[in-house]
Formats: sequence, C-alpha cells, structure tokens
Amino acid sequence: MAGFEYDFPSITSSGPLNLSNFPVDALPGEHDGDSSLPGDTFGAVLQYLNQMLMGEDLEQRPCMYQELSALQAAEKSFYDALTGVEIIKVADEKEKERDKFTNGSAKKRNHYRQDDEHVEAGRATKQFASYAEEPTEIFDEALLCSSSNAGSWDLSYCEAKPGRRNNQQIGLTQEPKRGRPRASERKLNIREVVDMRSLLTQCAQSISDFDNRTANQLLNQIRQHSSPHGDGNERLAHYFADALEARVSGMGTTMYTAFSTRVSAADTLKAYQAYILASPFRKMSNILTGKTIQKLTTEASQIHIIDFGILYGFHWPCFIQALSKRPRGPPKLRITGIDLPQPGLRPAERVEETGRRLAHYCKKFNVPFEYHAIARKWETISLEELKIDRCETVIATCLYRLRNVPDETSVTSSARDTVLHLIKKINPDLFVHGILNGTYNAPFFVMRFREALHHFSSLFDMFDKTLPRHDQDRLVFEKEVLGRQSMNVIACEGTARIERPETYKQWQARNERAGFRQIPLNKDIVKEVRAKVKLQYHKDFLVDEDGKWILQGWKGRVIYALSYWKPAHELGTRCLLGKDT
Repeated sequence: MAGFEYDFPSITSSGPLNLSNFPVDALPGEHDGDSSLPGDTFGAVLQYLNQMLMGEDLEQRPCMYQELSALQAAEKSFYDALTGVEIIKVADEKEKERDKFTNGSAKKRNHYRQDDEHVEAGRATKQFASYAEEPTEIFDEALLCSSSNAGSWDLSYCEAKPGRRNNQQIGLTQEPKRGRPRASERKLNIREVVDMRSLLTQCAQSISDFDNRTANQLLNQIRQHSSPHGDGNERLAHYFADALEARVSGMGTTMYTAFSTRVSAADTLKAYQAYILASPFRKMSNILTGKTIQKLTTEASQIHIIDFGILYGFHWPCFIQALSKRPRGPPKLRITGIDLPQPGLRPAERVEETGRRLAHYCKKFNVPFEYHAIARKWETISLEELKIDRCETVIATCLYRLRNVPDETSVTSSARDTVLHLIKKINPDLFVHGILNGTYNAPFFVMRFREALHHFSSLFDMFDKTLPRHDQDRLVFEKEVLGRQSMNVIACEGTARIERPETYKQWQARNERAGFRQIPLNKDIVKEVRAKVKLQYHKDFLVDEDGKWILQGWKGRVIYALSYWKPAHELGTRCLLGKDT
C-alpha cells in the first residue's frame, strides 16, 4: 500500500484562476436551465477530464481500464491453457444439450430488462518516474468551478467541436424531410429490410452447432449489410460480426486483449466525454452518490472513503468541492483508492497518480486530505490494510466494477462474495453500490448471445438518437468500448470472459446473503434526478425506482442501477440519509 497526506495547516489557497481563455460549448449552469432545481458540481468532473487530456502524456499511454481488464483476461486465459481445458467446446456442448429442451420457447421479458454497459477510463504500460514532472498549473484550472456561482457547472469542459450538439440539445431529433426520397435513400430503405438480429442469431446458433461453413456464409451476408458508420443496427451487426468471427477462429482472447494497445488513453477519454454528454447515466450517478454521502456526513469531522475501482477518480471532485463550502469548514477527508495492479515494475503507479490529482484538488480548496493506494486483486485485500479508524465516518463505494470480479460461474470460490464480505467487515456507515444491469452471464453461448444482442442494441440505438453519426468520439466509443465488451461476451469463455454482469435483483439477493440490509433512497435527491433527466435529455431515457433501487435505462430497458446498504446488524442505530422515507 502506498499513501501520502496533506495536513490542513500547511495548505494555502492560491485563489480562483481565470478560465476565460477556454472556448466552450454552452452547457447548463447550476440549475440546469430551471431555477427550481437544486445545483450540482458535475462541471468539475468534465473539466477534470478535459485537463487530464491537456496536461498529461496520455497520447503515448494506453487506457487504464482497458489495460487492466486485458491483463486480467490474458492472465486467466493462460491458466486455462495450462490446465488443458477446451472451454469453448465444453460450453457449446452444454448449449446443444440445453437447446433440446429450450429451443423455440419464448420467454416473457420484464419491463426492467437486465443488461450492461459502463465506461470507465484507462490504463498504462509505460512507466513514469515522477508525478512532479506533470504541469500542476493545468490541474489548478481543471478542478475549479465558477468562483462567483459556487456549485455550478456553467464552465464547459471542452472546445466546441463541429457537429457536436451541446448538452441541452442532446437527443433532439431532426424534423423528418418532406417530399419524395432520393434514389440513394430508397436504396438505404431496401437494406433495412434485412433482419440483422435474425441473421446474427442464426450465425451464433451455427457456431454453437460447430457448423462453421454455415456460420461463415451467414457472416459474409451480415458483412454486406453492416458498417461501423451506418445506423445503430448496422453498427451493432458490424461489431457482433467481429466477435462471432473471432469465436469461429478461436482468437477471442487474443482479439480482446489487443484492444488495450491500439488506442491511446487520450482517445479513449475523449470518447468517454462524448458518452457522458450523450447520456445522463454518469452525471446522475454522481449526483446520487455525492449528495447522499453529503447528507450522511453533515456533522462528521473525519470522513474515510474506501473506493473499490477508483480508476481516475472522476466521481470525487464534485464531492470535494462541496465539502469545501461547509459553513464550519471542511472535515478531514481520507480516501483509500483500490484497483487492480498494472503490469510492470510499479503495479500501483496509476492508482497513486489518481491520489496525487485528488490531493492537489483538495489542497486548492483547503480540504485536509490523506490518500492510500492499494493495487491488488480485490479478493486478496485484508481488513488490516485498510487502516480503519472508528472515529471516522466510513463510506465504502463500488460503482459498476464488481461485474469484472469473478463469480461462482467462473471459479470455484466466488471472489465476488469475498469482496462483499470484506466490505461487511469494514462495517461502513454506508455502502454505495452501483451495478451494470445485465442478463448475459449465462454459461450457454446462444442464450448469452441473445441477451447481449438485446442489451447492446439499446446502447447503439441510444447513440443513434443522441449523437451525430459522423461524430468521431462516438465512433471511438462504439469501437473501443462497446465493441470490446461485446468481443469479451461473445468470443471469450472460461475465466477469460470477465464481463459477467448480474441483474439488480440478483445483486440484491447476493448482498443480503453477505449480511447487508438496504437503506431507503432519499426522495428529494431522486426527485432532483428525475427532473434533470426529463428537462435535459432525450425523452426515451428512463429513471425509475424498484424497491430501494434507482434505475436508469433506455426505452424501458434498465442499464444501470444504484442502491445504498449497511451491515444488517448495525441497521437502526441511527438515521443515515435524513429524509429517507
């Protein structure tokens, strides 16, 4: 474990910086265009991200998240090779047996369909000796919100791009054209008659039946009607065809791990910007998490956040800025940042870099700060390494990353349950759990493929309605994030398949078995999130509640879910969230 600390008395404020030299798109201000809505500080996240792109050598470094997951898949695939297990054949033979009983049966789908997607930022192979070489002035400007309007995000994070809609225009479709269609448009309509989902499913079934000749014929047909530059269905078909082809050739793990080296962290993070502007998922998750923790820690003098899957730490600038504005002064903040080790001689380097950025941000806002980095497989971490102080208010968070921790379907002992038991031993005052809602974790290939098809089609359709087709960042995100995830789901098997989501109802059962009890949602915060999504985003975005979960999705399909938990034996000792009924 690595750590460092800034003591409050030694911090001096250099004052607000002039950000007028940043040409920006018009983004909503503190009240998102409606003075009746509460303010938020999400603009700090956008500028944090933008200044990382401007101030660090990310063009020469791979994406942190992609490198971590590629290493995880390659490591496990090597283990499978050593044990001589022919995983794909075993899975396909089981699928053929199951199809005798399930083939042709139609399954009813719940309004809240279970699915996947998440984007998180990057990773690196090159080793850098000193963080001090990075220009700290850039982070000064990156992490400041408007000094005249505390808590606002009226300062945008990036320069205007040709073709990029601003945030208030996201999801607004163009008026349909009048008059007779041109010949090229009529030709496009003819192509749309092709049932791509049916062709893809037939191809998957042929692969499952080891009928590679038919599978290749179907792949050729799919290629004729798919394109990474077409509409949502054509793009989906293109990337699913890539994954099916990799499965046929037995190159799934190789193709998946290759993603981590072909695109830089800078390009991936630029694409992530497009994603967080096109959808409300990350912003609303940030608001829900930050404001809930703020309500819990109103009277706290010391706060300890244990973040499983911290990556670049995008979700903490807003919270830090809010702490700095407390009337009686900010409490001491301690963050333990946990993530997987990177390859090379300095496995914790990238996790430590995240801490240094956050430390600089805390110093700017006079928030006493201490940080510890842990770069280990999560299931191997001990309670003692976390250095819990019972005088602190302890918050554990894990946002959308537990799906990559092995469960009982891939290993004998569930690492997923081990991590939950560790969190329970921490005995946090609050456990914030965000999950990617998905049903494509079945061991049977065709069943998994069909569920993945439903899930990813929603995501491609979402981008089709919210971003221009020629947007370069959209193309990168679809290729390097959605294409990469679908490659792992479709072409990889055994322990190399690390995309293993569960539904929020499955997570509820798992958390309860681990000894947690759910905490009610704060109605005021939920109301704020609903209002902002309705005001600012496409009408097909979903915000709903089911039990004590808040759900986000697209056209009735749930993609993300978030809830709050506490060890069951501690429940009832005090009110956690204020107005929680």
